[in-house]
Amino acid sequence: MTNKHNSIETDRYTPIDCDRHSEYELAIMHKLMLQLTWTDDSGQQHIGKVMPFDLKTRDKQEFLIGQSNDGEIHTIRLDKISHTDVTEAIKV
Repeated sequence: MTNKHNSIETDRYTPIDCDRHSEYELAIMHKLMLQLTWTDDSGQQHIGKVMPFDLKTRDKQEFLIGQSNDGEIHTIRLDKISHTDVTEAIKV
């Protein structure tokens, strides 16, 4: 039998380093495309380019909101991002 309470406990949000948070803020301000590796809520790993445009806090958890090249909007919990690279700056 699965205990719902235990699954919530093991997926508790872990705040990220302030420097890393600042890097995401700078990427948003300077319109930098990011190559991210992250795990979604179902445990599936994703690797892709994302243009971040916002950081949100919800239920004491922080999320990066961004759009991939195919137009899909992603809401990614910050502690689920395992790797970040800046790939390019977008010309405005």
